Amino acid sequence: MPDAVRVVTLADVEADEELLAYLAMGDEYLGAIGYTEHGMRHANLVAHIAGNILRRLGYEERQAEFASIAGFLHDVGNCIGRVDHGVAAALLAKDALYRLGMEPREVALIMNAVGNHEEESGDVGTAIAAAAVMADKSDVHHTRVRNPDPATFDIHDRVNYAAKRSFLRVDSETRDITLEIDIDTQTSQVMEYFEIFLSRMQMCRKAAEALEARFALVINGIKLL
Repeated sequence: MPDAVRVVTLADVEADEELLAYLAMGDEYLGAIGYTEHGMRHANLVAHIAGNILRRLGYEERQAEFASIAGFLHDVGNCIGRVDHGVAAALLAKDALYRLGMEPREVALIMNAVGNHEEESGDVGTAIAAAAVMADKSDVHHTRVRNPDPATFDIHDRVNYAAKRSFLRVDSETRDITLEIDIDTQTSQVMEYFEIFLSRMQMCRKAAEALEARFALVINGIKLL
């Protein structure tokens, strides 16, 4: 329990040395075992997109802030290990958010969103979690690839490297949420995207339903979901 309850913001979380250390260690570890970037770039982008989703759909500003905080924190559990990193992240976030002064109900909302962002085991039950999930899964981009040698790319490197643009478009009026991706098919075929990301797109569809919205996937101008 916090000693003194205060309004904790995304800015507070982004400036917290403990949480930044967890995020940096997680990204360093994932880089060592061959994963794409999961550091500050990814955390900041997911935070921004998650908050924007709820704002565009008419949710209260504080809920949008929670979504941004969850988006920023969702991968801090990678500092412990990749398996069940969502649950690990939720528990690490809990202690830090209490230390910063967040009240228990707010901590619980963010823990739930962070702990359920993995497609292997997560179930979306709140608007905050839905926004964090969709923001996370929409970050497919060539800048995330760390392997400098295209000749040794695995399928994840190849698909991300081929993604030259990705944008999550939220239509406030129709409540359509569309992930738009431009893929260089000389680098990776569209089918490879589905080979590794189909479960993520299915989770996005469920997340959209939790927001009373519809999810669509458009690759190279063609609607595929």
